Amino acid sequence: MNVLNPVVSEKLLLLEEWFQKRKGSIVAFSGGVDSSLVLFLARKYQGRENSIGVISNSESLKNKDFNLAKSFCETFDIELKIIKTNELSDIRYSQNPVNRCFYCKDHLFKDLQKLKLEYPEFDILSGTNYDDLGDYRPGIEAAEKNSVSSPLVDCKVTKEEVREIAKNFDLPNWDKPASPCLSSRIPYNQAVTGLKLRQIEAAEDLLNRYGFEDVRVRHFGTFAKIEVKKNDLAKLDTLKDFIANEIKEIGFENIEIDIEGLVSGKLNRVLNPSHMKKNLL
Repeated sequence: MNVLNPVVSEKLLLLEEWFQKRKGSIVAFSGGVDSSLVLFLARKYQGRENSIGVISNSESLKNKDFNLAKSFCETFDIELKIIKTNELSDIRYSQNPVNRCFYCKDHLFKDLQKLKLEYPEFDILSGTNYDDLGDYRPGIEAAEKNSVSSPLVDCKVTKEEVREIAKNFDLPNWDKPASPCLSSRIPYNQAVTGLKLRQIEAAEDLLNRYGFEDVRVRHFGTFAKIEVKKNDLAKLDTLKDFIANEIKEIGFENIEIDIEGLVSGKLNRVLNPSHMKKNLL
């Protein structure tokens, strides 16, 4: 393990105390570093019998991330339950309104509430971190509605601190790029379909194979808009003809390179500023 700085070390002690005050945990697990840390700490401080990870193998989750999540639980001897949420069958979700994420999380958390009937003394937990409160996250409202707790928020652990603590415990995904759900690549009010999600996943996997680790392929119907890190743009420009041909085979008529580079949550720029402030304390 590495030596944590005093501030992060103190927050880790707060997290330990947070978990030890509670009987057990049902963790909404996505395979990302935030929920991975929450699940790992639940296992560490509450024990195997009192810590359960639950992942939904939904169409909006990359297959790669699903397999990484399963591997994570095998590595750390964590009980993992796999469920199937059906948010695409909910027109409130598939029509892709600006609060689409609320309906996704509401489906998930309702399923976790059913599981809680088997473990009435356990808390349902999410991987929401303290920084998320300053972003547009309708899922936070769904968490509040369904009595879901957020230890990282309660202990004021930021994203950077999450990664530092995860690195301290040698979690394999401590530096894994953020991987939001595939539906987030589709502009608001354009329908989310299974076909679009499969096309996005295939296009991003293709870019990964070309050596672009952190990517977004935005689905604009007939064309794909590609975002890579700013310092990868020159490399992408040299390969664009090869990539364009392969992406067309996936089902897009054309591609467009976003010369601004990758910006997480870029499609949220169309939102009213009041949306962006909604989750602030």
